[in-house]
Amino acid sequence: MEKLLGFANTALLLATLALIVTVLVSYPFAAQFNMSIQIAAHIGTLLFATAIKLSYILRLVSLKSLGRPVH
Repeated sequence: MEKLLGFANTALLLATLALIVTVLVSYPFAAQFNMSIQIAAHIGTLLFATAIKLSYILRLVSLKSLGRPVH
């Protein structure tokens, strides 16, 4: 479960960073990217938001399994 917790924490960090990048590409810097990149960024926003939710759930499950406090 320790490996699972490490994986969940890493996935949570990477998904959050990727979400920030896709939101920046989708909205404030949209004029600097072509339409296909903007479409990919919008789709990525949905996918990375889902990845954040799943990795957080995985983190909670592994913490509970290890007997650590779940906040």
